[in-house]
Amino acid sequence: MRGACSEYGYISAYEGRSVKTADELIIGNKRFTSRFILGSGKFSLGMTKTVMESGGIEIVTLAVRRANTGGEENILDCIPKGLTLLPNTSGARTAEEAVRIALLAKELGCGDMIKVEIIRDSRYLLPDNCETIKATRMLCKEGFTVMPYMMPDLSAARSMADAGASAIMPLGAPIGSNKGLLTKDFIKILVDELDLPVIVDAGIGRPSQACEAMELGCAAVMANTAIATAGDIPMMAGAFRLAIEAGRMAFVSKPGRVMRNGGEASSPLTGFPGNPK
Repeated sequence: MRGACSEYGYISAYEGRSVKTADELIIGNKRFTSRFILGSGKFSLGMTKTVMESGGIEIVTLAVRRANTGGEENILDCIPKGLTLLPNTSGARTAEEAVRIALLAKELGCGDMIKVEIIRDSRYLLPDNCETIKATRMLCKEGFTVMPYMMPDLSAARSMADAGASAIMPLGAPIGSNKGLLTKDFIKILVDELDLPVIVDAGIGRPSQACEAMELGCAAVMANTAIATAGDIPMMAGAFRLAIEAGRMAFVSKPGRVMRNGGEASSPLTGFPGNPK
């Protein structure tokens, strides 16, 4: 069934597909139509391409250690041409280590977009905002389009924006937990207060949670574990794709009000036989 077009250029989803003619995701000087970013860390190389196709992916992350041009298996060989690579600084514990990894990624041909990921906490795998701010400033001076992964703290996010970040990537829950939007209220603050795209990264476990993040006004959602651990991996990638599109459409369509008390009939209660008033 078709739905109405809007000022954002949406045409409804049908037969498992959807079409968007506007409403682009803009990060730095790049434009995208998909708002689903795929983390590739937990997929076998053979599954990577299938998942990207099922999810309608335009941006895919990769750990630099998986892009070893001297090894027998190289994830770069499995990523379709035309997709934007978003290497991350996984394994970095300091800003200086993150910068070295980013420069190595650029030398390997991964482009100038970088996801800054600095984790010193080996138990909970929570990002270090202070080191991330430093790395963001250093990498922006090197000409990178920087997307820092961070704890959703407004002061830290503002510092990253001031340092030159092109997007902010707060966690929804600890990496790999599939617990969903545990930090929902804090993410909403970032959405309301920042002029940069806010991309939920880590912890999303269900398509419904991805949809909820988009309904909050987030610019995109990144997922990996939720798809990699699903029973049918390509189907789950497709489910996330549709959920993210639905959530974005819900946000831009400006959802209706919520009544605090009582209810309101969806059809008139007057003018029917036996109730002429």
